Amino acid sequence: MRNLKNKRVLITGGTRGIGAATAKRFIEEGSRVAVLGRDRVALEEIKKELPQLEAAFKADVAIVEDVNRVFTQLDQMWQGLDVLINNAGISIRHSFMDITLEEWQEIMNINLTGLFYVAKQAAQRMLAAEQGGVILNISSTSGFTGYHYYADYNASKAGVIELSRSMALELAPRIRVVPVCPGYVLTPMQEAEYTPEMMRECASKIPLGRMARPEEMASVLAFLASDDASYITGSIFIADGGETAGALTSQR
Repeated sequence: MRNLKNKRVLITGGTRGIGAATAKRFIEEGSRVAVLGRDRVALEEIKKELPQLEAAFKADVAIVEDVNRVFTQLDQMWQGLDVLINNAGISIRHSFMDITLEEWQEIMNINLTGLFYVAKQAAQRMLAAEQGGVILNISSTSGFTGYHYYADYNASKAGVIELSRSMALELAPRIRVVPVCPGYVLTPMQEAEYTPEMMRECASKIPLGRMARPEEMASVLAFLASDDASYITGSIFIADGGETAGALTSQR
């Protein structure tokens, strides 16, 4: 991809799944990469897997003090930021009537409020720099279609889309902002909530006949962060194997 070499890239939720694959891809592109995650063990594992990482921060995006600490350390290490991949997120599979207020707040705090605060901190640095930057906020096809058993997650991802579109308007032309909407991806979070039978059933209804690999989402993010996507901002970027073109969205 054009002009990713030496770019300073922060990836939240960067220790597993899409985040880990994206860290690897940007390192391969010659970028300088730091990841953020909540799990100390996973952070140690990703540092072993990707020794070229410049930093692996233990932090929770839902905790303002953690986010402030990370950006203070980034200021000292990099004196700026070029690309933010806002990937941290969680989901809980349960019916609408079973969602507790505490669960609702946890989903929103991480998936939407945390994403907002990280994006704001990144944007402050990018606006202060001559070259601006790119913010890629990870939403989901769940953000614009209804899915059973994920009402809180769906709502949070819809919020990510509209937040991103508003950011794109206000931060242009210095910063490009894109809400990225993957469909089903074979990540640890997906595997924890779906049985193998459920995943095969979903895959059978996707036009491409399978779920995505995290590496495929990493390729999408590398493209969108690069100069090859220099005229893309504010648009919902969907990578779902044709899922939302068919009938899968109505399935349980």
